[in-house]
Amino acid sequence: MERAAVLREERMKGYIVKGIGGFYYVKTEEGVIECKPRGIFRKQKITPVAGDEVTLETENGAAVIAEIAPRKNVFVRPPVANLDVLFLVASTTQPTPSTLVLDKLSAIAVDKGVQPVIVCTKADLGEVEFLRSAYERSTLPFIAIRYDSGEGLDEVRQWISGRLCAFCGNSGVGKSTLLNTLLPQAERETSAISQKLGRGRHTTREVTIFEAFGGRIADTPGFASLEANRAGFIPKENLEHAFPEFGPYLGQCQFTGCSHRTEKGCAIRAALAEGKLSQTRYDSYCAMYEEVKDVKDWQRRGM
Repeated sequence: MERAAVLREERMKGYIVKGIGGFYYVKTEEGVIECKPRGIFRKQKITPVAGDEVTLETENGAAVIAEIAPRKNVFVRPPVANLDVLFLVASTTQPTPSTLVLDKLSAIAVDKGVQPVIVCTKADLGEVEFLRSAYERSTLPFIAIRYDSGEGLDEVRQWISGRLCAFCGNSGVGKSTLLNTLLPQAERETSAISQKLGRGRHTTREVTIFEAFGGRIADTPGFASLEANRAGFIPKENLEHAFPEFGPYLGQCQFTGCSHRTEKGCAIRAALAEGKLSQTRYDSYCAMYEEVKDVKDWQRRGM
């Protein structure tokens, strides 16, 4: 295994690239430093994760994580913090895209302060207009990828620049093809990192962050469901805010606490009738509301 860099200063800042078996690998100006977190974090029930901005100190001649900066957000599965952009990868052919799945994932992202970007792969194989029309009246960026011409790849690169990003999508949607096209070296780099850290390519389940296009990409194994049923729970009163295109109409309904489903004088439904909002997005909102409307406060705390 390649030796990690040595902490040369009393305190040094960096971010966690990867964590395995209680050891963390922190990217600093001096290189990647292997370290463990101070015991205080265990007492506080705080687990460092990839993406955490941290401060290192030297303790008994070894580097330790002394501080974890306040997080913009944190996901439990996969464990990653401070995400800026989540690319939701969908296919126009096999498997057929589910707007409800995409809308659930985008709502969880928005609820956690992450910008969702819809990326449609296989656009050269199937009709992309179904998905494009579903999102043209939303505020979500929509990128169609055509591998034969390279269309859309620059847009993806621009979103990565200056941000921490992750790619999410069910198997078969072309996530691996997209990543390999964007980053021909990434698969080799990721497997090389895995081998350096003592894990084979096929057994690694940890998040690994690497730098590309002036930003950072979190390689997140199993980032398909995005914890949609547990930590991704959005209470019914917050759900309207997870659909950003509803924003201009919120507060304009006739009744306070309008659920935007059956009430008279609903500004959301009026906008829908006028063609200002997407029917599939509205249908997803209603389906998600139905799932959470009967969940009580005490039940939420156990989720």
